[in-house]
Amino acid sequence: MAQMGTGAGIHSLSSQVIEHYFPNLSGDNNLITSPQTPEYNCIAWAAEDTEAWWWPDRNDQYYWPPSVPRTESLDSFIRAYALQGYSVCASADYEESFEKIAIYADPQGKPTHAARQLSNGHWTSKLGGMEDIEHYTLEGLHGAEYGVVALVIKREK
Repeated sequence: MAQMGTGAGIHSLSSQVIEHYFPNLSGDNNLITSPQTPEYNCIAWAAEDTEAWWWPDRNDQYYWPPSVPRTESLDSFIRAYALQGYSVCASADYEESFEKIAIYADPQGKPTHAARQLSNGHWTSKLGGMEDIEHYTLEGLHGAEYGVVALVIKREK
């Protein structure tokens, strides 16, 4: 994914870039909610961590919970979020007393992205080194970049 610079007028350019990578998004179903930053990624953002880039790389370049295998597998992602109290659930539907995270995966089942559900039922995502967005559906990010939602996890608020 492209990483754009910051500056005046970048909001509209970034919207065009986002919609290029995610054709299911449009000005009607998403909102940019923060400036670009390389400090954290979607996996960290879903865990409400804005201080680290989370990824289970084998070279230990990025943060990953020490007790969780550094494998790009759904099992490793489930185990990482389980340390924060999340467990697999059956539905992405909004439930007042739960916080939810959707984990996306490519056609081979490799995790690619995570989105966190907001209290209004919409979802929030960090798009690589680009902005955070609020998107109204999980399907808005389905496609070549992130694949589809592979599973949803939840924890009590």
